Amino acid sequence: MNWQEHLPALILAIPLLGAFATPLFSLGGKTLRNVWMVSLSFLTLVLAFLIWKSVTANGVMVYVMGGEQTTLTLPSGMAYPIRIILEIDAFSAFMALAGSIVSFAGALYSVHFMDRFSGMSRFTSLYFLLTAGMLGLMVTGDLFNFFVFLEIASAASFGLIAFWRDRPEAVEASLKYMLVSQLAAMMVLIAIGMLYGRYNVLNMAGVAHMLQLGVVEKSVLAFLVAALAMKCGTFPMHMWMPDAYAEAPAGVTCLLVAVSQASFYGLMRVCFSLYGATLGSTFVPWVIVILGTASMFFGVSMAVVQHEVKRLMGYHSISQVGYMLLALGVGLLALRSPQAMADYGFTAMKGGIYHIFNYTMYKALLFLTAGALYYATGTRDLNKLGGLARKMPYTTFMFAIAAAAISGLPPFNGFVSKLLIYESVFAIHPFLAVAALVTSVLTLASFVKVFQTAYLGPEKACYATVKEVPTSMIVGMAVLTVAIIGLSLFPTWALSHLVEPAAKALVDQGGFIQAVMGGGL
Repeated sequence: MNWQEHLPALILAIPLLGAFATPLFSLGGKTLRNVWMVSLSFLTLVLAFLIWKSVTANGVMVYVMGGEQTTLTLPSGMAYPIRIILEIDAFSAFMALAGSIVSFAGALYSVHFMDRFSGMSRFTSLYFLLTAGMLGLMVTGDLFNFFVFLEIASAASFGLIAFWRDRPEAVEASLKYMLVSQLAAMMVLIAIGMLYGRYNVLNMAGVAHMLQLGVVEKSVLAFLVAALAMKCGTFPMHMWMPDAYAEAPAGVTCLLVAVSQASFYGLMRVCFSLYGATLGSTFVPWVIVILGTASMFFGVSMAVVQHEVKRLMGYHSISQVGYMLLALGVGLLALRSPQAMADYGFTAMKGGIYHIFNYTMYKALLFLTAGALYYATGTRDLNKLGGLARKMPYTTFMFAIAAAAISGLPPFNGFVSKLLIYESVFAIHPFLAVAALVTSVLTLASFVKVFQTAYLGPEKACYATVKEVPTSMIVGMAVLTVAIIGLSLFPTWALSHLVEPAAKALVDQGGFIQAVMGGGL
């Protein structure tokens, strides 16, 4: 058997190995632990790239844990899988690649950023565990294991958000996230239990093949949409996000951005791969559209009045999630319409999926630059910062790149994904496009404020000795900067090789089911 056939298992095994072996490697000293952290993060990235390359060339990867696929035949004659299955299509591979890039950048960055603090063995173990939970959400083909990986990611997040446990704000932020996460997890578990009681199946493809919309299925859909929207920071269930993003160490916040997108990935899977054509009326799509529009406006409105830089970026995360929700809702609406509108629906899905990748890159970079400011000056208060462009030229340059991208300025990658969203939502209702455009303008205004206040203006006398952050932190930020610039310089390649295959895989419910069920259909 070719070792590459085991790539789906390896991409989970490597970070899990990192989580449980870190205490042993920490006995060898700080240097060995740091090399271990960076090396395994890079290996995870390589595996994600190999998976994406394999899926692009050969189609869906289906991996059965523990041996060959075992099926159970029902009286109706249909056979369905009963082993734990990992299913990776172009959309899953796309998401795993984005998450692995961010995980590697955060690991590089954290080597020096966390050097001042004790407890790094626990930090590194939790970091790997969070990475494993995130990737598991993206590659699993089973509903119960989706819940398990959701809980793994949540448990690791609780510890990492409260890592600076001497800060009451960090403990409070972790508690808020814990309450929201446990509520969401219970809703997901109840939904899975209802589906299992109904169909006696946990495999996603098996459930999708048998699913018929009734009262139980509608209740399950409501639970899953509410829980996963809560986990990705949707208004009005956003209360955890600004606090958690502000209080977690910068490298952790960077990874939490990707973890929130894993929850959004789950929401998209539920809508398309699980329910698909059985989703029924336009009620759920319009609910998602309304939630997205509200998230955009509320997030950006709260961001512009913040003076603590990480909280400002945390509220912008709510706003950016709104764009993706808007694209998802419009895609669900338009893809059920006649062909002319269906084309706009696919454009919306391309815009939403591309925005996931773009958002993950530039938002993670923005949090790393905010961490660099804190590392160099000891404060995140914009009112106390000024003139740092002369002292921190590399950080300044990379912040400017990320700020331009999130604001949707041409020719940056954020402009391309937002343009696709504007074009498609305008076809549904012009007001939605206007709302998205106004949000972009306010986003630009708030980041101009940050740039002017922190990096330009008169130099503060108290920061006369400030200098650029250590090399590993710069390299961590540079990884994301290179990704942003690459996507900005080659948008056509990114759309044709990254985004379109992912969008086609997501909307193709039949292909998702066929990959697992095969002859059982």
